[in-house]
Amino acid sequence: MAAARRRRRARKYVMLYCPVLMRITRHEFIGTPIDTPNGRHQWARCVVSHHVQLVNLDLLEGNGRNDGAVVQLTPEDSKRYEPGGEYQVGDVIYHPAWDDYGIVRSKEVLSNGLRAIVVLFKKNKEKRLIERL
Repeated sequence: MAAARRRRRARKYVMLYCPVLMRITRHEFIGTPIDTPNGRHQWARCVVSHHVQLVNLDLLEGNGRNDGAVVQLTPEDSKRYEPGGEYQVGDVIYHPAWDDYGIVRSKEVLSNGLRAIVVLFKKNKEKRLIERL
């Protein structure tokens, strides 16, 4: 029986361009990788300026250069969060009240029957939001 191929252990740090400092600095990965239709994504925080960026891990591992791995988040690429909306795991959403972008990590059913999504935000860390209210 063939043994399953093990994935290499992810690095904790990576060198990326920091737009706040306008130079390449060391970034620390936060949270766990999230599988999306566009590949595996994870947040990375600059150890100097604490600026957080979304990184495509497949692009980061695929080529030797890190410049194309940063995912640029814009209002056009994301869905605007509304409590009545429905979201899928991996969707990038924009929360207008917090002026923050996040990626949907999982979906849950609460004890009262309502549905919630777990979103890892850029500024506000992980939050649970109501879905299909």
